[in-house]
Amino acid sequence: MARILIVDDEEPIRRLLGQLLEMKGYDCELAADAREARQLFKDERFELVLCDLNMPGESGLQLLRFILGEHQNTAAITVTAIDDPEVARTALDIGVYGYIIKPFEANEILINVTNALRRRQLEIDNRINRQSLEQIVEIRTRELRATVHTLETKERQLREREAVLEKTLYDYRQAMEGIVEAMALTVEMRDPYTAGHQRRVVELVHAISQSMGLSEQQQDGIRMAGVIHDVGKIAVPAEILSKPGRINELEYSLIKSHPQVGYDILKNIRFPWPIAKIVLQHHERLDGSGYPQGLRGNQILLEARILAVADVVEAMASHRPYRPGLGIATALEHISEMRGILYDVEVVDACLKTFRENAFKFE
Repeated sequence: MARILIVDDEEPIRRLLGQLLEMKGYDCELAADAREARQLFKDERFELVLCDLNMPGESGLQLLRFILGEHQNTAAITVTAIDDPEVARTALDIGVYGYIIKPFEANEILINVTNALRRRQLEIDNRINRQSLEQIVEIRTRELRATVHTLETKERQLREREAVLEKTLYDYRQAMEGIVEAMALTVEMRDPYTAGHQRRVVELVHAISQSMGLSEQQQDGIRMAGVIHDVGKIAVPAEILSKPGRINELEYSLIKSHPQVGYDILKNIRFPWPIAKIVLQHHERLDGSGYPQGLRGNQILLEARILAVADVVEAMASHRPYRPGLGIATALEHISEMRGILYDVEVVDACLKTFRENAFKFE
């Protein structure tokens, strides 16, 4: 079970946190201030740190900068009485996963701890996979350079070099698409109610982008983003995703975090398209009412505007745990009413044409 360090100058709070987490099987160490925490880190390793911000001596933010800077595989959550958006933003900017305000509820702590540990493991796995992929690419690159050096003397040998390069690029793209498909499948396996959602969104995205006359390069990029646009839901507890009744504000806030989590998972992968930004922005709306950044109009990538329309049409038309499917007619009526308000005019027109003139249907 995960090792957790609890840092808080108030003994009753750190003991309460320790008892709560140990009841769930976690192995906890307690520290009264940053000095004790630093000493513990000299001899031990922790998967997660729960840290107060306002403590005597070194502040919690200074301690967290040290921990997150020196210990790449340690995640952090703040538990503080400081209810200040600027302080919260600073904490999130340095890499903190959650910002919990005192007084807190036990369930709030447990959900944040579970999500932080899950997200930490995802980032570690992703870093390992990325390093492995980069090593493969580096090895292939060295091999290709050696091949090119020996084939440059003759025209036939130059053609062979080109074939080798094309095959390598094809293999690289196939591997990249396979990884993306596997990540998408992982999300769907955790959420059976939306199984097939990403595939149907991809079908509609492709049809809309063709109707709009986008280049093949743009179509490939938005299709890839569609395959993986909900990967951030892997950090949302499955019981929330499949909850049949209304969700509460805390649960909704966890669901709303999935574009940011998806962006954090994908941002360091070197796609030939802005996949991470498309995933981050697919819940943004023209009038600024979307999330997570409240972007407006052309601040939102065109690909994200297309994905937003396809995503909402498929979601409204399909069954969800909290409601039956509303049908295509209702979904198209909605985007028509919100044309130019929430959704891009050109994208909505292309989507309506796709269904009404081109007879598009979800498979």
